[in-house]
Amino acid sequence: MGPVSRALLLIAAVLLSMSSDDTRRFTDVTSESGLDFVHHNGKTEEKYLVETMGSGGGFLDYDGDGDLDIYLVNGAALPGSQPAAVPPTNALYRNDGASGFVDVTARAGVGDASYGMGMTAGDIDNDGDVDLYVTNFGPDVFYLNNGDGTFSDQSASAGLGLDGFSSSASFGDYDADGFVDLYVARYVDFALDNHKFCGNQAKKINAYCHPDVYEPVPSALFRNLGDGSFEDVTSDAGLYRTDEGKSLGVVWGDYDADGDLDLYVANDSMRNFLYRNDGDGRFSDVTLLAGVGYSEDGQTQAGMGTDMADYDGDGRMDLTVTNLDFEYNALYRGSESGLFVDASYAAGVAETTLNFVGFGTFFFDYDNDGWLDLFVANGHIIDNIELFSSLATYEERNFVFRNTGEGTFSEVGATLGEAMSRDNVGRGAVSGDFDQDGDPDVLVTRCGQSAQLLRNDGDGSDRSLSLRLVGRTGNRDGIGVRVIARIGDRVLVRELKAGVSYLSQGSLELHFGLDAASRVDELEIRWGSGPAEHRFDVPAGRHVLVEPVVPGP
Repeated sequence: MGPVSRALLLIAAVLLSMSSDDTRRFTDVTSESGLDFVHHNGKTEEKYLVETMGSGGGFLDYDGDGDLDIYLVNGAALPGSQPAAVPPTNALYRNDGASGFVDVTARAGVGDASYGMGMTAGDIDNDGDVDLYVTNFGPDVFYLNNGDGTFSDQSASAGLGLDGFSSSASFGDYDADGFVDLYVARYVDFALDNHKFCGNQAKKINAYCHPDVYEPVPSALFRNLGDGSFEDVTSDAGLYRTDEGKSLGVVWGDYDADGDLDLYVANDSMRNFLYRNDGDGRFSDVTLLAGVGYSEDGQTQAGMGTDMADYDGDGRMDLTVTNLDFEYNALYRGSESGLFVDASYAAGVAETTLNFVGFGTFFFDYDNDGWLDLFVANGHIIDNIELFSSLATYEERNFVFRNTGEGTFSEVGATLGEAMSRDNVGRGAVSGDFDQDGDPDVLVTRCGQSAQLLRNDGDGSDRSLSLRLVGRTGNRDGIGVRVIARIGDRVLVRELKAGVSYLSQGSLELHFGLDAASRVDELEIRWGSGPAEHRFDVPAGRHVLVEPVVPGP
């Protein structure tokens, strides 16, 4: 897309957003908050594939003080890259409230210096402290939280630490035993010693390769044994694939509302996967039956990031997947039958995204009207794309699709402040209320650039309700729990997820925008294996700690 077309699209976004809340803005508070992280991708003239794929990060409350800290994943030097002044490592920033974020990486012991890709977090041993898994180009790393502000590398003893090219990862208790399990998405068989030349040989123009030139590698499911260790159950669960995959995004969710967690995987230039949990430790591949593997015209797409939520308020889970330019970001609307409809064009998402490369994506209610909106982090893969196409640029602006409440979206990102109008090389993106003012903020990770913390400046404090779920005897974070909020004649369904989007993780809190309502009439909390609980007449404007009243997880 050339400069003129981009300008026209920005004008269109402004016109489409005239009916939206024009007082709300996303303000870039990265520097003033103390986040000085810059992603080092080890850029070389060789253009190794890994250079352009990372990296991610996310929100987690590692010290249990009730506010959100930030973990950011870094790259590393590659043969032929310009050495950094300071060797890059991953970074952990502690949220000190009004004073901002403080780099505590060294003290916490989580400064992995590998070539990092993504992360996910969850309490694997139910001791009340969130643990951390980091995916790498190379051996992955698992950090066990010691409960004193430090972590220990327990990759070997836990049976984790896959070697190769991992991408996204996510914790979810698929077997409902009270201990969160781990799915690790893996990409392709690329290594430095099998790097291929891609681009224009005659003109001696090198470029990052398309994944088609490399074979897929199997992703992995690890079952939590409850003693601090994991067992690779990929084959036993029916998930082992060698001929398909090239996986980049993953999300757990109960799409069929049968009480157990299903799995959706976004694959690059191969069909995506929807695995239905059969409840006996195995999964069935229902992708083709459900209609979520291909584009509307039956083509594979370059799946990057993904999320699952109920955007249209019908009580059924929907799916979104970001893709490459000249494709479109997919929006699959769920139905009662378990089948999905490709609503990408009808909902107003597809046409806007056709000439952009989407990576991180997630559903969130940024304006607290009770309807889930959609964030997309954009940025091209090929850093010299202008040599190959006059229709694309390397840096691209991010999107916010505002939910109209009528099954459609309007892209309003450029109207939400100067920070949202900037072009960037977006990769990971997640939401979390880091300043606890009642509306979701956004963290964006960017390839070869600084991370970006976007504060949501609106009137959220009395228009929302946030729940922190604490399991009593198992799954302490409440990952996978479904909560239904009834507000008058409206029903809002939310599920708590660990790793989502692309290489990243959002807040482990459930956020409900309440629009003009002053309270929630009823909360129905489905912990999984136990009976649902009900809370009544819950006031708005609060962060509420929710623990089971009845025996159960």
